[in-house]
Amino acid sequence: MIDPSTHWHGFTQMAHYDPLVIHRADGCWLTTADGRRVLDGVASLWCNVHGHGRVEINAAIRDQLDRVAHVTTLGMSCDTTEQLAHRLVEVTPGDLSHVFFSSDGSSAVEAAIKMAFQYWQQRPDPKPTKTRYLSLDSAYHGDTTGAVSLGGIKYFHQLFAPILFQPVRGPLPCTYRMPEGVSEASACDHYASEIESLLRIHHHELAAMVMEPLVQGAAGMITHPRGLLRRVRQLCDDYEVFLICDEVATGFGRTGSLFACEQEGVTPDILCLGKGLTGGYLPMAATVARPHVYEAFLGPVSSLRQFFHGHTFAGNPLAAAAALASLELLSRQRVVDSVREKGDYLRTRLQVIADHPHVGSVRGRGMMIGIELVADRATKRGFDSRKLRGRAVCERALAKGVWIRPLGDVVVIMPPLVAERGELDLLAEAVIDSIVEEFRGASPQRGSHHAVAGDAGE
Repeated sequence: MIDPSTHWHGFTQMAHYDPLVIHRADGCWLTTADGRRVLDGVASLWCNVHGHGRVEINAAIRDQLDRVAHVTTLGMSCDTTEQLAHRLVEVTPGDLSHVFFSSDGSSAVEAAIKMAFQYWQQRPDPKPTKTRYLSLDSAYHGDTTGAVSLGGIKYFHQLFAPILFQPVRGPLPCTYRMPEGVSEASACDHYASEIESLLRIHHHELAAMVMEPLVQGAAGMITHPRGLLRRVRQLCDDYEVFLICDEVATGFGRTGSLFACEQEGVTPDILCLGKGLTGGYLPMAATVARPHVYEAFLGPVSSLRQFFHGHTFAGNPLAAAAALASLELLSRQRVVDSVREKGDYLRTRLQVIADHPHVGSVRGRGMMIGIELVADRATKRGFDSRKLRGRAVCERALAKGVWIRPLGDVVVIMPPLVAERGELDLLAEAVIDSIVEEFRGASPQRGSHHAVAGDAGE
């Protein structure tokens, strides 16, 4: 018997954890070490695009392994990595044209904020006061120090406050809980006005505004008013502040377009990618910049204008091969075209539970869905966080053969994009039944409680 405490898991209280150990995975299904089959309802933390065990991606990795497994990108590269950089330039919006690789979403964001800072210090007409960032309330951008500094989720970030820089904090552009007097019709104008006020006051010191487009994932699947991203893009241009879009979670088809910012015709100055980049197979992330950003880093070697950032495994060829194969599958099998239809279908199935007295909201974009549980539907009052109602619902779902993971009392539903209708039905039924059972007082099958370790995570 292996001691489970040997592996220290993130966002997990290890004193009360016995992990669900997976032995095999195929399509949308996981097989545990003790032989149970479980539907992967969160795409292995939002990153699995095409299902597990795709022969095309497996073959690409094996082929690359036979040629070169890893070389540094400091002073050299691999032809596979170069091909991926060119492919990403082809598929990302607008004139995004220069790709900086790293190994995870947090690192992609960390690179972006350092890139923005250095740009303003060394462009032809430097603006050395532009050293701060504007980020949204309840933001989550990763777990490295800079990314945590941008974050606005008290539960995750308050402990580390003494070692963080302080951003300018914008509103939470929520379409469920809105300020008094704000309607769904006026929400975009309201939040855009609040952001403009902050830009008007602080633009001289702001290097960039950082935001997740359309949906704030770890905040609880918070959907933004339609049109807000387009307004923010214009405001950032008006006040000469970079826009950094964190598409670590929303990218690669998850919201119904290859990148969420495409839905509002927006090209950020810097785009952060991760999770689905390799189809969920190997760690890799990318920070993609427009020409005006990149050009500020060019000059003689002696100028020391190069970007002072890098990672040992940045641009790893095995991950690059997986990413190229994933992008080919996305294109050839028109995966993204199906996401909106599947997402609409899944949300329609889940609407069965929308009128439940303890369901406040069923929301999302594409295949990125959250169900918020509330103590009082009329007032939208949430539960005492210590009651762990979201976790209890996920425990019940696991007992029914479906793996999902909560964000507090928001039940997150994000299966692989290739999930078939029958699998979506099974997922919806397990979630609905689990919510109904949880609130009529039935005892959950606690034998599986250990597998739902935490109620948070990137």
